[in-house]
Amino acid sequence: MSRQASKDTGVELAVRRLLHATGMRYRVEYPVPGMPRRRIDVAFPRAKVAVLIDGCFWHGCPLHATHPKSNAEWWRTKLERNMARDMETTEHLMAAGWEVLRFWEHEAPEDVALRIAAAVTHRRAQRGRVTNR
Repeated sequence: MSRQASKDTGVELAVRRLLHATGMRYRVEYPVPGMPRRRIDVAFPRAKVAVLIDGCFWHGCPLHATHPKSNAEWWRTKLERNMARDMETTEHLMAAGWEVLRFWEHEAPEDVALRIAAAVTHRRAQRGRVTNR
């Protein structure tokens, strides 16, 4: 498991490339305000849009999650803690006025990038910003 990528996964890189190609600028591995040791995968701080791309195994995807048979109780506890932490982070960001977009690693990067662009554009329009900065 130590070789498992925790950031800059293939899906994250694909989504970031697509966003950058459309002229959108963002922050990577942005710290969650008020929560030490937690990061936002792709953040648009001015628009307050947080994008989190979750791995199916680590975050309990309803379609693709698997449950290891070896050391099953430890893994069940570990994965449940991950999902609880995800919920806590989402609630914290939403309470601070952020729009939180969560995607699964199996989702098509093109679709993810389109949904992110639409959300950021909408938030910027609400805040009186129309540019891509």
